[in-house]
Amino acid sequence: MPRLHLHLLSDSTGETLETIAKAALAQFEGADVSRHFWPMVRSLQHLDRIMGEIASHPGLVFYTLANLEIRDRLEERCRALGLPTVAVLDSAVQALKAALGQHPHARPGRQHAMDEAYFARVDAIHYTIAHDDGVAWEDWEQADIVLAGVSRSSKTPTSIYLANRGYKVANIPIVVESPPPPALFGLRHPLVVGLTTAPERLVQVRRNRLLSLNQVPETAYVDQERVAKEVQYARRMFADNGWPVIDVTRRSIEETAAAVINFYNERRSAEQAE
Repeated sequence: MPRLHLHLLSDSTGETLETIAKAALAQFEGADVSRHFWPMVRSLQHLDRIMGEIASHPGLVFYTLANLEIRDRLEERCRALGLPTVAVLDSAVQALKAALGQHPHARPGRQHAMDEAYFARVDAIHYTIAHDDGVAWEDWEQADIVLAGVSRSSKTPTSIYLANRGYKVANIPIVVESPPPPALFGLRHPLVVGLTTAPERLVQVRRNRLLSLNQVPETAYVDQERVAKEVQYARRMFADNGWPVIDVTRRSIEETAAAVINFYNERRSAEQAE
């Protein structure tokens, strides 16, 4: 059976969509499915960026999109690619519309039930906040994911986003002058993911950060040559340890998190297959 690429597009957190996809996939034992998760799709520009990835990995597209313009664009682009699409909530919404005699509001998002999953998310958020920026490395083995990268490579916002998805995440800055604790290289349970970015972009982000703090914008922190060496040092560390790497240069936090989740799911699938 060939591998199926299943793309999940949502204009909110995507939890509803993931739950439906998971429930449906559970009916197909042994199916080889690679899920691609795309949350917070709320603009045509964001959708257009995603379509490049969908075209590179053609398959089935599930979506929950309230905005009619974005829905139409998705349907149009997928038709051009010959890809089937499924608006997974449409049947339920139309049935409720008929039964209630009311028109649905085109609003993204959903109510979050205070169930076991809710409290798991709260626990993940607490863990992630307590293990930001290399803090409490003694507890990293309890994490689901550890993000490593140089300063201003989106580690913290990506960690918080993943925590809201229910993943316990620790993150560690990679600093040339201060190597990470040896514990990082001996982790068994967590998936360690390296975040990298283009040095030129990193200099720009760091300079803007300094300006926002009313600090001198020209320091070693934003020196082009020094920053390039930092990024090279981090990339070498990632390669030496065989960690998956994500280039965040042109990715949103949502896209980076989706890539991390893909790596995490692939690792779990590989472990279950052993």
